[in-house]
Amino acid sequence: MTRAMIEAVGLHKSFGDTHALAGLDLDATEGTILGVLGPNGAGKTTAVRVLTTLIRPDAGHATVAGIDVTKDPAAVRSRIGVAGQYAALDELLTGSENLEMVGRLYRVPAPVAKQRAAALIERFELGDAANRPVKTYSGGMRRRLDLGAALIAEPPVIFLDEPTTGLDPKGRLSMWDLIAGLARGGTTVLMTTQYLEEADRLADDIAVIDHGRVIARGTADALKRQVGGERLVVTISQESTLDPARRVLESIGEGPARVDDASRAVSVAVESHGAVLTRAIRELDAAGVHVDDIGFRRPTLDEVFLSLTGRPAEEPAEVVA
Repeated sequence: MTRAMIEAVGLHKSFGDTHALAGLDLDATEGTILGVLGPNGAGKTTAVRVLTTLIRPDAGHATVAGIDVTKDPAAVRSRIGVAGQYAALDELLTGSENLEMVGRLYRVPAPVAKQRAAALIERFELGDAANRPVKTYSGGMRRRLDLGAALIAEPPVIFLDEPTTGLDPKGRLSMWDLIAGLARGGTTVLMTTQYLEEADRLADDIAVIDHGRVIARGTADALKRQVGGERLVVTISQESTLDPARRVLESIGEGPARVDDASRAVSVAVESHGAVLTRAIRELDAAGVHVDDIGFRRPTLDEVFLSLTGRPAEEPAEVVA
C-alpha cells in the first residue's frame, strides 16, 4: 500500500491584504508526480514555500514524509530536495564543488558526497564542465546542476518550482526525462508548472489552483473529460468563410464554437459522433465553406486550463540554452 508523502489540508497564508493561500488542500503518494498548475499569482510558489518550511502557514496543517512542517521543520528539510525557478548555486565554485558543498550541508560524509556528485555530473551530462566555474555555465546547464544539488542527499521527496521555465525545447525534453526517472526510482515529486504539455506528459495527478485554492483535481484525462467530451474541428480553405463555418458548427454542436483566425480552424463540443460528421460536411458545403480538414479530437489541457481559470496559460519565459 502506497503512503502519502505530501499532505496539506486547509492551508492559509496572507501577505498583507493578499490571500496567497485560501484553504489549499494537496496530497501526493509515494513514487508519484503531482503537477500543480495555475496562473501567475495563483499561489503555487507560496504552497511550495510552506511545504519546504521556508514560511509558516497562517492556518492549516501540512506534513512531508509524515513529518509536520511547522513542528519539526529541520527533520522535513533533511528529507526533501528543492529546485526553484532560479538556480541557487555558487558561481565561483565548479559544478562538482557545488554538488559536494550541498552534500556536506546535508551532512553527507565527504567521500560519499564526492562519489554522488560525480555520478550526478555524469547523469546530467555535465562531465565536460564539471571542473569549470558555474559562472561559465549556460542557463540550461545551471538548471540541470541545480536539480543535481536537490538530489545529492537522495531525499524521498523533491519539490520542483517550474523546473523547465526558460529552457529551450531540447533542454526541456532532457529535464522531463530526468523528472520521470525520479518517480520511477520511487521519489515523490511535486512540480509546479505553467507548461500544460509538461503536466500532461509527466504528472500522475494534477491539481489546478487559482486564487490560493484547488479548483480541479485529477489525471490529465479526467480533467479533459470534465471540460466536456470531444470536439469537432474544421480547418477551412478561406479565412473569409470563418464566420459561416462558425454558425454551421454552432447549429450542430453544444455551446459556442471557438475560432482560430491564424490556423483558419473552427471547433465545437459535440456529445457523440453519430451522424455529426456527415451533417457538418453537408451543411458546410451548402454554406459555401470549402474544407481542408475535418475530424474529432479530445480537449487539450490548455482548453481545460482556460475553462477552469477563465485565463489562458501564461506565456513562456525567455528561452535559455
